Amino acid sequence: MQENKPILIVGLGNPGGEYARTRHNVGFMAVDFLAGDNATWKAEHNGKTYRAEIDGHRVIFVKPQTYMNDSGRCVAPLMAFYKIPLENLVVIHDDMDLKLGDVRQKVGGGSAGHNGIKSIDAMIGPEYRRIRIGISHPRDSGFVMSPADWVLGRFSDAELNTIMDTIEKIKLFG
Repeated sequence: MQENKPILIVGLGNPGGEYARTRHNVGFMAVDFLAGDNATWKAEHNGKTYRAEIDGHRVIFVKPQTYMNDSGRCVAPLMAFYKIPLENLVVIHDDMDLKLGDVRQKVGGGSAGHNGIKSIDAMIGPEYRRIRIGISHPRDSGFVMSPADWVLGRFSDAELNTIMDTIEKIKLFG
């Protein structure tokens, strides 16, 4: 990370109350928690942003308002406006290939079919840090449904507790 530049932390999700608590909105849930209860979000470049200082780092939290499949239309302009280098971008998103509550971090790689990641990759390239939060696959959870229906489905209370426990343990720095 370039220490003299802000860090853009993007949580992927879909705007609107109908998507609250859905598996695809894990990124929104994560940035809401990390930003804190007193965060005041402002509309900016097709997203909602909140600025903070965490552990001596200038941070801009982002929730794109473009819907998942067009997340790059929010991320790319914000990166350009704030002159954010690629190594200072962190994207938090759901991952069906990980067990519920598992977390993996990596830099770069493919999208694994995630449309929000595909959109960002198309606009800025793939070499940024990703924090993937497991939401399980419907077949692993005993359900027969399409992946699209699964990610747009709501968490049960028990699943949501697991996800929130996971989010609380995310380390952005160090």
